[in-house]
Amino acid sequence: MKIPFCFMFAICSIVCFAQSEFQPKDSEILQTVDGDLDGDKVPEKVIIYTTGDTTDMGNIREIQILKKAGNKWKILEKSRNAVLESNAGGMMGDPYQNTEIKNGILMITQAGGSSWKWGYTDKYRFQNGRFEMIGYESTYGKPEEYFSNVDFNLSTGQLNFEKEVENTAEYGKSKKETYTKKGLKINLQNRNQKQQRKIILPKTKEEVYY
Repeated sequence: MKIPFCFMFAICSIVCFAQSEFQPKDSEILQTVDGDLDGDKVPEKVIIYTTGDTTDMGNIREIQILKKAGNKWKILEKSRNAVLESNAGGMMGDPYQNTEIKNGILMITQAGGSSWKWGYTDKYRFQNGRFEMIGYESTYGKPEEYFSNVDFNLSTGQLNFEKEVENTAEYGKSKKETYTKKGLKINLQNRNQKQQRKIILPKTKEEVYY
């Protein structure tokens, strides 16, 4: 079935307007993702911008989450604290990997490092009128040395830590620990406002950053 050109033009105009109406000055679109984030079965639009504003870590990134209200778009939430700057990946440069929506969860993945590599995924759910972080998964390590993996469910407070060691002469044996840390309140607004958060696991004495 052929779709009338005027209809396609109208749809394109609505989408383009949604992307340009709230776009920060001198910014470029890094990624756009559509998906239902508030459970009303109407897709929201997530746009990540590389702005013209800079720090010593590069260009600041802004994430905007737009919601359709009738025939207009409005900003459900926006933040410049959830996505790292363009040069915050160390020797690897740009840490930004991907943003996706899965089962109503907003997931932002970033990574960096050099010989020692790190990567993590933040998981956010729209609740209590804002996007709160409900999960965090990370990997850190170096081949032939060790890799540590963290799976932290902030909703239940359960943190699963695993360290697989190859260089046992320097780092000792591989380790595992499950720890519970409840009551953390992290959201799109305060994600990277302060210094990186740290937990010292009571049994293994390993430091977990999130």
